[in-house]
Amino acid sequence: MAQATPRYHHGNLRAELLVSAERKLETTGVQGLSLRELAREIGVSHGAPRQHFPDKQALLDALAVLGLERLGRELGAALGEAEGPFADRLLAFVRAYVRFATAHPAMLALMFARKDRPDAPELLEAGERAFAAPVALIAGAQAAGEIDDADPDRVAMALLATIQGLATIITGGMIGDRSDDVVVSGTVETLLRGLRPTR
Repeated sequence: MAQATPRYHHGNLRAELLVSAERKLETTGVQGLSLRELAREIGVSHGAPRQHFPDKQALLDALAVLGLERLGRELGAALGEAEGPFADRLLAFVRAYVRFATAHPAMLALMFARKDRPDAPELLEAGERAFAAPVALIAGAQAAGEIDDADPDRVAMALLATIQGLATIITGGMIGDRSDDVVVSGTVETLLRGLRPTR
């Protein structure tokens, strides 16, 4: 029986490769990604993906940009809908971030592993866009005197480290029988106590 020849691909191959790569990333991790394997799964010649991604690094960079853009949209939407005092807006941000992080742990790990590469300006730009809304949230709260006016970068780093750790704990099943939201709300309450103006 003759082997089936790869079919010609008339759709958006780049988009299809990214969809398949993201699916593979979440099940096998970065190590399980291969351009040749993706081509086989999609049904194109093994060289076809290289028209869009010359190597695996290019594919991973594109995946990271995709993830950062999606995270940015979700954070922006959550903060755009949030109203009221800083505490309510911060809770909306943390809920959105933890929801993304626990739904896409492998993607999040890839995003943070690659976003600060100096030779990939598109990743740096995507990272800045992704966190533009929470950075503005912190700056606005400081200007309004709602939180301590320490270095905004330091506040943002402390906040990100806390919620990233929280997402890791939840993903790892280390919160017992408590609900995700109870843990998130309690963490935000503790954070707020530490962020209150000292004067």
